[in-house]
Amino acid sequence: MRLNPIRIEDDGLGNNMENECPSCGNDPWPKPSLAVDAIVTRKNGEEILLIRRGRNPWKGAWAFPGGFVDVDEDPLDAVLRELEEETGIIGNNPELISVRGNPKRDPRKHIVSIFYRVQVNVDSIPNAGDDAEHAEWIKVSRAIEEGMAGDHIEVLLNL
Repeated sequence: MRLNPIRIEDDGLGNNMENECPSCGNDPWPKPSLAVDAIVTRKNGEEILLIRRGRNPWKGAWAFPGGFVDVDEDPLDAVLRELEEETGIIGNNPELISVRGNPKRDPRKHIVSIFYRVQVNVDSIPNAGDDAEHAEWIKVSRAIEEGMAGDHIEVLLNL
């Protein structure tokens, strides 16, 4: 059992920490998963670093490099990790751009995604890894023409 030095009193509505799982410490309330996506541009925003998804949903579609935040991981660290795992490119200085959380935005489940603009060496050559089947610098106009996974096109159009 996890020890908590602060005791939270029962409010009569069941909103107390006594309802947590004794083995993992989670509360019983359902919650969405958390993901992050890296937005990386070059040539004055004319080109963008994208991956082709290697898995469903949207297998083969263009997407921002990204993925799920691990337990005990800061989203700022997660976006840099995912960028490197999926493109082989090291990023820095993530800057919040958008948060998307519509419960229907992903067919798998409710996923909230934090989109960050990330700085990289613009001469970096992407090399697809992890669950990305391809990584490439492409013209923004091409991404708009070909479309993108899920709501990523909406994020791109609002940059």
